[in-house]
Amino acid sequence: MSLKALDYESLNENVKNCQYAVRGELYLRASELQKEGKKIIFTNVGNPHALGQKPLTFPRQVVALCQAPFLLDNPNVGMIFPADAIARAKHYLSLTSGGLGAYSDSRGLPGVRKEVAEFIERRDGYPSDPELIFLTDGASKGVMQILNCIIRDQKDGILVPVPQYPLYSATISLLGGTLVPYYLEETDNWGLDVNNLRQSVAQARSQGITVRAMVIINPGNPTGQCLSEANLREILRFCCDESLVLLGDEVYQQNIYQDEHPFISSKKVLMDMGAPISKEVQLISFHTVSKGYWGECGQRGGYFEMTNIPPRTAEEIYKVASIALSPNVSAQIFMGLMVSPPKPGDISYDQFVRERYVSTLNIHALMKDQDLRTSMENFINSKGILESLRRRARIMTDGFNSCKNVVCNFTEGAMYSFPQIKLPSKAIQAAKQAGKVPDVFYCLKLLEATGISTVPGSGFGQKEGVFHLRTTILPAEEEMPEIMGSFKKFNDEFMSQYGDNFGYSRM
Repeated sequence: MSLKALDYESLNENVKNCQYAVRGELYLRASELQKEGKKIIFTNVGNPHALGQKPLTFPRQVVALCQAPFLLDNPNVGMIFPADAIARAKHYLSLTSGGLGAYSDSRGLPGVRKEVAEFIERRDGYPSDPELIFLTDGASKGVMQILNCIIRDQKDGILVPVPQYPLYSATISLLGGTLVPYYLEETDNWGLDVNNLRQSVAQARSQGITVRAMVIINPGNPTGQCLSEANLREILRFCCDESLVLLGDEVYQQNIYQDEHPFISSKKVLMDMGAPISKEVQLISFHTVSKGYWGECGQRGGYFEMTNIPPRTAEEIYKVASIALSPNVSAQIFMGLMVSPPKPGDISYDQFVRERYVSTLNIHALMKDQDLRTSMENFINSKGILESLRRRARIMTDGFNSCKNVVCNFTEGAMYSFPQIKLPSKAIQAAKQAGKVPDVFYCLKLLEATGISTVPGSGFGQKEGVFHLRTTILPAEEEMPEIMGSFKKFNDEFMSQYGDNFGYSRM
């Protein structure tokens, strides 16, 4: 019999070639063990609510009313929902042409895009055009849409940081393009060297590849570093000199755990540089409701903003978006609420601040006293979600660095830790005999022994002969010491079992 179109042998080779390690072999094995009754700690994916982070009340109230607008006609609705949530629900419903069950504009609701533009203006101090903002089903869909417009064939290359988030390698493979790696320097806290960029481009061109775009992930995933303003300036000059589109993956901009390297958007740095660079560099910036203190991964809300993109190109990108008709409308409302949350004086402001920063603290006095509000908000910041993530990052970093043959940089931002595992040669040989990549072998052993589900560094890319794993810093703070204790016990026993007669030095 002849092969059918969906027989494996006749599938699109690009589909078979693309890999996505975050939901790969380790995740599938963890799911099997969970079904068998083993307790699994899923630290393989940045999924805050799945690991216990509670949803914020106000946005859920607003979207609930939008989903069930008949509640607004109930005379008792004000007994269940605060007045500002009712007002916001009516506001968002007024922006639609039939409620959440109707398609929106393919770029998203104009009113929500206006709120996103106002958020960007407040953040960066420069105007933002709602017509150049597309709302998307999560940032990932936006990235895929833009790469689809850039990649023409296998001779088109995309500069991607290594280690990288496998969305990029998988999508580039799926679209038939070529990933051009530029390596981040682990010994320099995952810093970026522009000379390395030049070498990567030169090598690609020598192979007949046309490098068309550059990806930055800031803060980094999986590496957790924050790019400095000076580094961003170098990158933007490089993109200008090489006529590259810069794709700024900035989805972790709310996840910052140190003061020395704050998040600065690519757009702000670009505009600060002034003409001609500010007029020349083509920039696409991405954001989402999935990260930060919102953590609404399942809602799939995101956006991208286009800077210096020609009008005819924008029309083509709109055409591609139109094929899917409309992004998820409820997710668009979540995005509107993220960029325009309750303000001081709103009924829900106190509760929103408490939930954002800390679970138990009465701050009603903040409504009346500006000085007290400022001092109390500083206090709240020191006790809240982001500060807890900072502590968890420190617990995890210190825990990894206390382990034999493990070394880890501090997580400055994002949600991940990316320790290097210095595997003994006997472990590498055992992995080869088992038909596994060495860090996959290690991570599978870790999963079987402890229930900790991680992602091997090979899924993100790494230098040859160097091995890592990625884990989130999202488990509950009170559980973190036990998790790290379990990891240390496993690791040190593993290193004793496979230990060589030679030692390792830390970076």
